[in-house]
Amino acid sequence: MHRQHRFTLTQVLSYTLFVVNLSILTAQAQNLPPARYDGFVYENRQGDLDSILIEAFFDPVCPDSRDSWAPLKEALKHYGSRVWLVVHLLPLPYHDNAYVSSRALHIANTLNSSFTFPLLEQFFKHQENFYNAKTINLSKTSIVKEIVKFAAVAVGNSYSSAFESGFNDRKTDLKTRVSFKYSTSRGVFGTPFFFVNGFVLPDAGSPLDYHGWRGIIDPLVGAKSSQRINGPHFI
Repeated sequence: MHRQHRFTLTQVLSYTLFVVNLSILTAQAQNLPPARYDGFVYENRQGDLDSILIEAFFDPVCPDSRDSWAPLKEALKHYGSRVWLVVHLLPLPYHDNAYVSSRALHIANTLNSSFTFPLLEQFFKHQENFYNAKTINLSKTSIVKEIVKFAAVAVGNSYSSAFESGFNDRKTDLKTRVSFKYSTSRGVFGTPFFFVNGFVLPDAGSPLDYHGWRGIIDPLVGAKSSQRINGPHFI
């Protein structure tokens, strides 16, 4: 979500109508729930019940999502295996080319899960290539071709034809829709949006800096350490 956005009634109604229409369009095409839980696990660092789970909802062409990524990565590096991250995609309808960019990430993840986050970082780094004046006069087909070239450069030119085929594969479209529907089912209405151990953090739609993450996670890590030291108490 752009930093200057404060939702007007018109935007809220338009967004609601978009969600309803998308739900109707996909009702017959996609059975829910899906076979696989939505989201991309960062560095394949999948935790357990004793680790802290962060869920981040991003739009690849959202400036605030971009700005929140570096401090989140720094926090993940600091905590190591004690914290793991799942990223969900919410392509916002008022961000140019958010949907096709999100679909490219699903294609990358299908080809090789190690491609997903490098491509996401490239979208964050070069967002200005995919909105406003840069694409206003381009057709959807032309934009897809540009994103195919962009993605191939990010993960390897030998994958250019695979990305092109991915955009012709109905499954990648459905995965992108599932991500959108999952995000809205969690009450997410903007980006970035964060949940920690299933609970939403305040100030949705705004980046969180490194010290903010430390302020949230340190007490949780401390609480887990205390539980391990003290052990269970029985009467």
